[in-house]
Amino acid sequence: MASTRILNLSLHLNPLVKLKRSKSKTTKLFTSSSTSSTQRFAVSAMASTLRKVLVPIANGSEPMEAVIMVDVLRRAGADVTVASVEKDLQIDASWGMKLVADALISECSDNTYDLISLPGGMPGSSTLGDCEVLKTLVKKQADDGRVYAAICAAPAVTLGPWGLLKGLKATCHPSVVDKLPSDATMVESRVQEDGQAVTSRGPGTTIEFSLALVEKLYGKDKVEEVAGPMVMRSNHGDEYTVTEINPVKWTFNGTPQILVPIANGTEEMEATMIIDILKRAKANVIVASVEDKYEILASRKVKIVADMLLDEAAILSYDLIVLPGGLPGAETFSKSEKLVNMLKNQMGSDRPYGAICASPALVLEPHGLLKGKKATAYPALCEKISDKSEAENRVVIDGKLITSRGPGTSMEFSLAIVEKFFGRKKALELAKGMVFVQP
Repeated sequence: MASTRILNLSLHLNPLVKLKRSKSKTTKLFTSSSTSSTQRFAVSAMASTLRKVLVPIANGSEPMEAVIMVDVLRRAGADVTVASVEKDLQIDASWGMKLVADALISECSDNTYDLISLPGGMPGSSTLGDCEVLKTLVKKQADDGRVYAAICAAPAVTLGPWGLLKGLKATCHPSVVDKLPSDATMVESRVQEDGQAVTSRGPGTTIEFSLALVEKLYGKDKVEEVAGPMVMRSNHGDEYTVTEINPVKWTFNGTPQILVPIANGTEEMEATMIIDILKRAKANVIVASVEDKYEILASRKVKIVADMLLDEAAILSYDLIVLPGGLPGAETFSKSEKLVNMLKNQMGSDRPYGAICASPALVLEPHGLLKGKKATAYPALCEKISDKSEAENRVVIDGKLITSRGPGTSMEFSLAIVEKFFGRKKALELAKGMVFVQP
């Protein structure tokens, strides 16, 4: 008889920094300090029909933070320019991820933006801080009463030294609190708004941070419109669970070898969180393009560069093959005979495989890879799954299969994989380091 257990990753939050909820049950995404500049911005921002956003990136930028920001803001309808402060458009982000910018920062110097938002990561934040063009842009942004934002190391390492947090409440990653200038007031909010400045703590708070920026640009109704399809949790910072059925040990020799295929139309948030978190856990992650070139254009037009093509990756053996979602990407996966055969061999060899969002329903199900298994998928596609008995769960593990629902469940999904390979202690350590779990 199948047994079921719940894997809990608990959050030990200081009650002073728990998120507030309104009577309408909409989660308040950030802590606010009211100033007249906020009101000035609200008038000027709403006067514009198209919100223009600049997200600068550098070698060593934190990929989760950059990609999630861009993805969420583009979902809201913002015109987002990803700008490299390096000499080339392609940058080497943290954890070995390669991203391609839309423009060089020098091409953006004469533009006006409704929001400039800085990802963290080191040495990326320091490089952003050394960029005179960006510094001039952000200082003018502040002087003009327009929104500027930063997350993780960037509030302390970039905005602080520029003098743009003086007299303001701000938050940052716990590891760089000592670098926050004394003229700013450090708070432990997951997201903190003070006037036109918005700051946040780390990769694990980036979706909340991004939705707070959506609210600044578009209002609360747009936040609900964007957050709903992402399968967000309403209880940020609270305990979350992963449902496991028929628990078995996932084994590996030396270092887990993990394949993450990507394609044009792949959901960039999901792919990036999976790759980033598994690399943090010291797994050997190979990102393979199912297209005929290394660079893919993801669902919200983020450009990601794979490590190799699928043909090259197919000659290797993997302890796990895990598919991100995104409707066009999942359809490409399903049409790839090579990838489908790899997944079938993985299942036949009793080795772990998994998928999130559209991929369980559009790739695994039609090719018999969910036969006799409990699984979940993106809510709108769960009708395509034969056994829907566990489909309401955010992450479902059935033996050597793991599935999940969407962008808003990607971090739980990735941490559950870490727990299966490395144990609960390691998963919690990573969750706290990313401030998904309160340190």
